Amino acid sequence: MSLPALAANLGCLRDRIAAACARVDRPASSVRLVAVTKSAALEQVRQLTELGVWDLGESRPQQLLERAAQLPAGVRWHLIGHLQRNKARRILPLADCIHSVDSFRLLDALERLAAELGAAPRVLLQINVSGESSKHGFDPADLERDWDSVRACRRVRIAGLMTMAPHADAPERSRPVFRALRELRDRLASISGGALPLVELSMGMTGDFEPAIEEGATIVRIGSALFDQ
Repeated sequence: MSLPALAANLGCLRDRIAAACARVDRPASSVRLVAVTKSAALEQVRQLTELGVWDLGESRPQQLLERAAQLPAGVRWHLIGHLQRNKARRILPLADCIHSVDSFRLLDALERLAAELGAAPRVLLQINVSGESSKHGFDPADLERDWDSVRACRRVRIAGLMTMAPHADAPERSRPVFRALRELRDRLASISGGALPLVELSMGMTGDFEPAIEEGATIVRIGSALFDQ
């Protein structure tokens, strides 16, 4: 893909994000675009940074590690895929945000590792809102029941929640999942009494980011809308 074509895709995407925000009376600046680069060639990713996109998302920890060594230091890396505990030590120093903390076991491991490294990683809790067996993530009821255990974290900074909607043939079919995540966030924030506000909602991808924004997404994770010809 040429740089002009990539720039055109980016401009169209930003227009769609702004339009979705306008429909619900939100400023476009309230939504952060994380460009999902897992299937893009390295040169395309480098061009994206030249266009001012510095939030890049990778699904595979190993690819994040490799690309972090090849791209400018100013990139804000987002790990959006499953993180195995044995990869966490190398990821923590590089990731601006880990979107995929999907279990109490992983959260505890990150808390211990952060204390050991003197780090304060910023994370999102991945929620399996749809209940699909193929997806990782906390069960919403389990998370609410054991929320005090989450609030006990001292090193890990829990910034919000993340989810993935089931694949659907129409964007509107994803809306109930996004609404349920927002409502869960609001309940958990209420339990925390303002001490853990959970400001981030990472939800919405190329096929469904517009209803996600209308339901409160603060981060959208988009790849093919940027890199497809």
